[in-house]
Amino acid sequence: MAQMIIDTANHIAGYAAKAARVKVVAAYPITPQTTVVEKIADFVENGEMDAEYIRVESEHSAMVACIAAAAAGVRTFTATSAHGLALMHEALHWASGSRLPVVMAVVNRAMGAPWSIWSDFSDSLSQRDTGWIQFYCADNQEVFDTIIQAYKLCEDERVFLPAMVCLEGFILSHTYMPVKIPEQKEIDDFLPPYRCGWILDVNRPLSHANLVSPDWYMEFRYMIQEAMENAKQLIPKIDKDYGKRFGFEYGGLLEKYKCDDADLVLVTMGTMASDAKIAVDSLRKEGLKVGVARVRVFRPFPTEEIAKLAEQTKMLATIDRHISFGMEGFLSSEIKASLYNKKNRPLLTGFIAGLGGRDVTSETIKKIAKKSLKQMHAGKVEKETEWVDLRE
Repeated sequence: MAQMIIDTANHIAGYAAKAARVKVVAAYPITPQTTVVEKIADFVENGEMDAEYIRVESEHSAMVACIAAAAAGVRTFTATSAHGLALMHEALHWASGSRLPVVMAVVNRAMGAPWSIWSDFSDSLSQRDTGWIQFYCADNQEVFDTIIQAYKLCEDERVFLPAMVCLEGFILSHTYMPVKIPEQKEIDDFLPPYRCGWILDVNRPLSHANLVSPDWYMEFRYMIQEAMENAKQLIPKIDKDYGKRFGFEYGGLLEKYKCDDADLVLVTMGTMASDAKIAVDSLRKEGLKVGVARVRVFRPFPTEEIAKLAEQTKMLATIDRHISFGMEGFLSSEIKASLYNKKNRPLLTGFIAGLGGRDVTSETIKKIAKKSLKQMHAGKVEKETEWVDLRE
């Protein structure tokens, strides 16, 4: 029967890797990710998990080990954070280009300098264009469920791409929450053994990912784009199927809360959406029609869902836990791009908040909402990007 446990999101990621019957885990520690691979080491040492546990000398090697194992036909897992993810950068392209469904937990941490061990999305969003599917979780249960869903998605022959399952460092990684872990045979039924699209086999030698001339390189890139579009169709279906089986569903690509009649919709990612829901409930008691939409999947980006959302509201306000220097928050840019060709676009404004782990409370989000509503009633946006609670 299902098991209810109380544990940190990092440990829960380890439970999910065990439940997915991962066969190869490549491990290299980095704060705040370390306890993910430590938990898996315990499982392997105790005989609870039948997997090869490879202790490597760097994050680059961790990803290369996962690529090699996936190419040999087995399910793989690793985890990292911040500069560790940056060190993997070259290999991330190789994983997606080779169409290998590696799943990796990214425990989000701000990039240095200056050094920070606290959370923002600058590490994973900097890898936006590597061809990896990107999920962003809001609680520990979603971390478990999304890792299982990610394998189901990535191993579909219409996709065959790797995925990052992102969770915010210390906000989730070291926070204890209750999580329901389904019975193993039910997970096995949902997630059958991995069947690789191609296998490196010494008895049946083949060449893969060698030099490609300009006559064909573009076609390989097009096929990755096509796979992303397929993933966009499959993610809501897999999420709904998972919800019917196990009772947890997350809106597929975009989770909406009290958006149906909202004049203003706050759009954000990760745990800030949880505080935004509290803010929305409070604002509703004041008679203000505000909703919140959480972008759960950043790649592929939910362009169509954002367009539908925009049709029914007067204003969208993005709250980014990231800045693309010289421009604005990634989320803000993506939403503007999604709506550029639409008629009767709502007003758009953007806020930068919570960088380097700075707390973003529901009271802070209420202030953001009220400032946005004031601009909505005036019919114009004062500043396209505003930094929240910035010290003078």
